[in-house]
Amino acid sequence: MVEKQNIPTKEMNQIRVKQKLTFDDRVYYIITDILLIILLVIIAYPLIFIVSASFSDPAAVAASRVVLWPVDPSLAGYRAVFSNPNIVRGYGNTIFYTVVGTLINVSMTLIAAYPLSRRELPWKGFFMFLFTFTMFFGGGMIPTFLLINDLGMINTRWAMIIPGALSVYNMILTRTFMMSNIPNELLEASRIDGCSDFRFFFNITLPLSKAVIAVITLYYAVGHWNSYFSAFLYLSEKRLYPLQLILRDILVANSISSTEITDDAILAGKQGMADLLKYALIIVSSAPVIAMYPFVQKYFVKGVMIGSVKG
Repeated sequence: MVEKQNIPTKEMNQIRVKQKLTFDDRVYYIITDILLIILLVIIAYPLIFIVSASFSDPAAVAASRVVLWPVDPSLAGYRAVFSNPNIVRGYGNTIFYTVVGTLINVSMTLIAAYPLSRRELPWKGFFMFLFTFTMFFGGGMIPTFLLINDLGMINTRWAMIIPGALSVYNMILTRTFMMSNIPNELLEASRIDGCSDFRFFFNITLPLSKAVIAVITLYYAVGHWNSYFSAFLYLSEKRLYPLQLILRDILVANSISSTEITDDAILAGKQGMADLLKYALIIVSSAPVIAMYPFVQKYFVKGVMIGSVKG
């Protein structure tokens, strides 16, 4: 058995003194804690209020009686939202656009980033210039619409997926990660063992790039889930509408004008229901995306470090 080392009391006291915080350190930590608490309240309160308002009675929402907790709890807002038959279809379309679009996005990004991360790629600077050029200059909305129309993608699901199949910014992040975390010596060693480029990409590069793949997957998925303007431009058939356009139609249909109703009581009730719908729609549209974050949270720190250096 290993005997315990007897540390002299004097040395232990010196260690404790070194571990004690100075007055400046205490002041710094106190100020930091206060600022973080204030920031937490600023961020958390609107979220708590929206959730509470979405579960409150319409009259309580119209009277501004909801402060922190639900008042006269009610599911009227959610019943009104899900009573619309297009909600389920919109959810299905959005899930399809998100899943299929993200798969295509991630595949295209990895295929473009891997060769650009290789030092021996011929004309590497020229190809990077072509990619980077598209980040600063574009054709504009009307030429893009004409192009999508000429390609026959108007009122098709592909209009929501193909035009944004590759994000140059995410490609640069992925390329930088591969250059920084996959050494060239690993490629040389694999070549000695007879490993081809395709095998090196699928069996070595992809498993070592799980962190950046998780980050760009989340970026692409959130972008597809929140996509609104592309659907507004390229889709006119309701059977193809994503959830965001369906929710917009519900809001427009339930908007209240003070010139339409003269009775104050009826106007207050209608306005309360309209406000309640807004809060319920925020929860309905945001909850699936918020639920994704805990599963990829551990990759966020590494993802921030990826974006700190771009070469």
